[in-house]
Amino acid sequence: MPSYEIAVIPGDGIGPEVICEAVKALNALAPRFGFKANLKSYPFGAEHYLRHHEVLPPGAFDDIGAASALLLGAVGDPRVPVGPLEQELLLALRFRFDQYVNIRPTRSWPSAPVPVSLPEGAETDILVVRENTEDFYMNLGTSGNSRGLRAAMPVDRRLYRGEARVELELEPPVEAAFTLGILTSPGTLRVAERAFRLAEERGERVMYSATKSNALPHLYGFWDRTVAEAAKAHPGVKLKNINVDNLAYQLARAPHLFGVLLCPNLFGDIISDLAAGITGGLGLAASANIGDGLSMFEPVHGSAPDIAGTGKANPLAAVLSVSLMLDHLGEREAADALETAVETYLAKSPRVMLPYELDGGAPCQKVGDLVVQAIEGRL
Repeated sequence: MPSYEIAVIPGDGIGPEVICEAVKALNALAPRFGFKANLKSYPFGAEHYLRHHEVLPPGAFDDIGAASALLLGAVGDPRVPVGPLEQELLLALRFRFDQYVNIRPTRSWPSAPVPVSLPEGAETDILVVRENTEDFYMNLGTSGNSRGLRAAMPVDRRLYRGEARVELELEPPVEAAFTLGILTSPGTLRVAERAFRLAEERGERVMYSATKSNALPHLYGFWDRTVAEAAKAHPGVKLKNINVDNLAYQLARAPHLFGVLLCPNLFGDIISDLAAGITGGLGLAASANIGDGLSMFEPVHGSAPDIAGTGKANPLAAVLSVSLMLDHLGEREAADALETAVETYLAKSPRVMLPYELDGGAPCQKVGDLVVQAIEGRL
């Protein structure tokens, strides 16, 4: 019988609530599909930071890295300044374990109200494949007095525009900031390769790559050229480049026309939230941070401290993140069964038994119980 060591960081806000229901579903699946899930929970997040004045203790990465997979609730708390938890926990995990691709599926769900009218019989099934370790998320830059910024800038305090050299003139000094977006050919090629393979598995004939190379040709023109190189090994999938602003417009009008969307880090973060918004909400949006070592699975919605403890959290994104985790671990039947259970629950439940986010009245724990009933064939 396969056995998996699952690291769990429930995190902050609604994180512990939704992770509790996700674990409940995992535990219901394990005996039915012949595997074991040994869970080890870690208390990292706002409470740990406030109590110990550190985000992670020494050795935490090594301990977590020994797991088969990591299930994360959410991080973020109004008592903690923006930055430490996001940069030193969430992003640090992605960078430390080189989780270079972020996979965010969004699809039509029964009973989920959507703001876009689709043609009769049409459904939305979008897979955002987001580069996860480069672009503008590398946190390379600074802010403050422009004299300090000017001294920190590379290339003798000059900026380049094409072949022309432009001198910065900021006198008297003003408040200013800059950050660097960096793409590498290995980083772009590996996420493009993953996206093409996923498109092939889904039977897609077209894959879209979303950038803004008309405005930022140095950075995103490089992306476009590199993705085009990767496309040569996948002749059955046609590559279409699209400006990200145009993609946002088209998604809001006809999301059912799109399938796999390959995006650089920043744009992928934004487009995946848009896709979630037009397919039912962030409470249905799962994600997988995949690398060649430890991979991490988390709902997209964040910690939502304003509804923590009210029972209004929707645990389905966390539950569906477990489905992505099981698929990654090779337990495909269990993964499919869990997604089917969520669909069955949404299709068969009266409105009052749906999550608050879907205009229902079922508290978080009740939603988890009903998903388990669906797994067990009792719904």
